[in-house]
Amino acid sequence: MTVRVVFADDNYLVRQGVTGVLAEAAEVDLVESVADQQALLAAVEEHRPDAVLTDIRMPPSFTTEGIDAAKRIRADFPQTGVVVLSQYVEEQYAFELLSEGVAGLGYLLKERVTEVDDLVRALHEVARGGSVLDPKIVEALLARKSAESTSVLSALTEREYEVLEELAAGRSNAATAKALFMSERAVEKHVGAVFTKLGIVHESDVNRRVMAVLAFLEATGGPATR
Repeated sequence: MTVRVVFADDNYLVRQGVTGVLAEAAEVDLVESVADQQALLAAVEEHRPDAVLTDIRMPPSFTTEGIDAAKRIRADFPQTGVVVLSQYVEEQYAFELLSEGVAGLGYLLKERVTEVDDLVRALHEVARGGSVLDPKIVEALLARKSAESTSVLSALTEREYEVLEELAAGRSNAATAKALFMSERAVEKHVGAVFTKLGIVHESDVNRRVMAVLAFLEATGGPATR
């Protein structure tokens, strides 16, 4: 399936480079490239793309224009997914982007644009209403320490906590099973229990995994021992 994409970045060379990268992907149709937030919103209004790829910092303030645009696009055009790109690991921006819901949103480092397959998968995922979080962003979030003495995770059993910790590291059910010397079926059971105990019951499986990971990161700041 071909995903129709609008791309936004104020840097001309970056726009040219990404255009070239996406041109190599048969599953992507880049319908327009723009340089600022206003032009991005106008392009989305005109083309109604399947997905948007946008830098975080654009004119006029070069702060969070990409995140602001992503939230507006998701509100006004829920059929359009958005992948936000950042030059650096900025975990607070990831929380801000996903704070009102994770469906149809992604946060990647700009270095990912050279990995065509990863970028194309991310665009397809958000276009389907799923979510994408760069592994390096997850690592940065895991590196933070929480000062809180209590946690929403306190209801989890030791094994459920271990499973969630593996998910937070970006591992699949199969990889988690291998790491914890469990069957994949047992992992699936524990994952389901985690969703229930965290109150994550009204999202797709992909979105529930992302929300569970965010709950883990917000509560612990990292893989702290219980």
